[in-house]
Amino acid sequence: MIKKLMICFMLTLLLMSPLQAYGAPSGFDGGVNNEYQYEEIVFITGEPMKFSGELDVKVSEGKNGDTETVKYTYNLTNKDETIKTKLTRKVTFVTEFTERNDKGQVIGQTTLTNYSEKIEIGKDKYELEDFQFSKSDVIDKRPASDFYSGNFEGRKYYTVNRDEGQIVVTISGGDVGYENFWGSTETQIINYYITSNRKVTDEDGDSETVSWEGSVKAQVSDSLTKKLVYSENEASLSSFNGGYIRTTNREMVSRYEYDLPRMQDNIPDKKRRTSDRINLSAKMVPKVERLVVPKFRDVGGHWAEEYITKLYSLDVFDESQNFFTPEIPMTRVEFTKGVIRACDIRPSMEEAEKESKRRTSRRKEPPEESPFKDVEVEDEDYQYIKQGLEKGIITGVSSDYFKPKASLTKAEAITILIRALGFGSRAPNPGYYTSFSDDDKIPSWARDSVYVAREIGIIEGDSYNRFNPNKVMTRAEASAMLVRFLEFLEKDLQQDYRENIILYN
Repeated sequence: MIKKLMICFMLTLLLMSPLQAYGAPSGFDGGVNNEYQYEEIVFITGEPMKFSGELDVKVSEGKNGDTETVKYTYNLTNKDETIKTKLTRKVTFVTEFTERNDKGQVIGQTTLTNYSEKIEIGKDKYELEDFQFSKSDVIDKRPASDFYSGNFEGRKYYTVNRDEGQIVVTISGGDVGYENFWGSTETQIINYYITSNRKVTDEDGDSETVSWEGSVKAQVSDSLTKKLVYSENEASLSSFNGGYIRTTNREMVSRYEYDLPRMQDNIPDKKRRTSDRINLSAKMVPKVERLVVPKFRDVGGHWAEEYITKLYSLDVFDESQNFFTPEIPMTRVEFTKGVIRACDIRPSMEEAEKESKRRTSRRKEPPEESPFKDVEVEDEDYQYIKQGLEKGIITGVSSDYFKPKASLTKAEAITILIRALGFGSRAPNPGYYTSFSDDDKIPSWARDSVYVAREIGIIEGDSYNRFNPNKVMTRAEASAMLVRFLEFLEKDLQQDYRENIILYN
């Protein structure tokens, strides 16, 4: 009976600490797992064999948070009972992080500090004698989502039955990923080049050295997503009709593509080869959370009812009144607050507030000064404005004034959202035109954000293909835009970092 898979991984929430521990595929072997079982394909004999069993993962951070150690322990077998098989592997990776606060980035350098691996297949024993490995990632820290990309190189040296030969596996590839409050995805593309030289003894006792070469390409993705699902209240006599459920799903998918010689009793066919692919997948049991139920009396039947109730359930809106007033203008401070909450920057806000109180309580410490003349430090929304300014999400209407109660325009709203994503630099070089018919009405400071927002599907034109950049947004319209922003974080990023790579690469 397969023992329950033990997995201990750290999912550091967005901006809780400057360095993040990402949920990612285990090791660099292309395998997948759920809570109960891990499986991967092994090619060391020249023929693909599926091994499955137990995986234990332990993650620890250094005292200062500038290092991360990940230890993997595997105990696997092949399920073919006609042949004896066993795979044991232990590897430890240590990543050192170097912060570049001037660039808003972190460089992660990963090395292998400990390794051991033994594979038994029938009468043959393969033992890992040496493993060289190096990996480096760059992490771009953004308020709404962290994005990262890396490259790695490695080489494994195995002995065959101690002195009967050597197998060398050269590893190269890269990884891309993101992490935000709504989930995380990492996709690895791993290329293996295998060279085998070993002695083979026939039935007459004669031996010869046989050689073969093969290649394998593994694409594996580990994806965690949170989704909102509306659930009707089955009881008719209740104080509410229904509410939202937040479900957290984690799934791993893998695809191996290989080109190997055809093998017969460890002898490769010199003319014929085998090329094929193998897919693996594993899902975790979803986590289910009920959210608070909104009870606004003025949104029933409104075109934006679903958007408003979603945001209220997620604590993006925290109105305590029974009326949401969807058709009145959204203010600059209300939208800033909504974006900060949608990105879940509240943990860092709470720390900032505590630090501010500690500073003012110390003797001879000057009181904190607001960056804007029209926003007091004591204002209930001050921390949201402060965080938005420090994270580069918002700016004032001038160097001294923020105008928190001023109405919000569409151009301002889109600029705030694209800044939160850090996508402003994705616009073309200056001189381009957006595809909106009122392109000439778009302010120069909002042009890059408007262009990118349309490209990634957060906005679209009206029936006349106008963007209407200077139109004041109602609370209902702002709610719809915020939900589309959240859907981008929830769905579109996963599509780009998993399906677009594995299915179409």
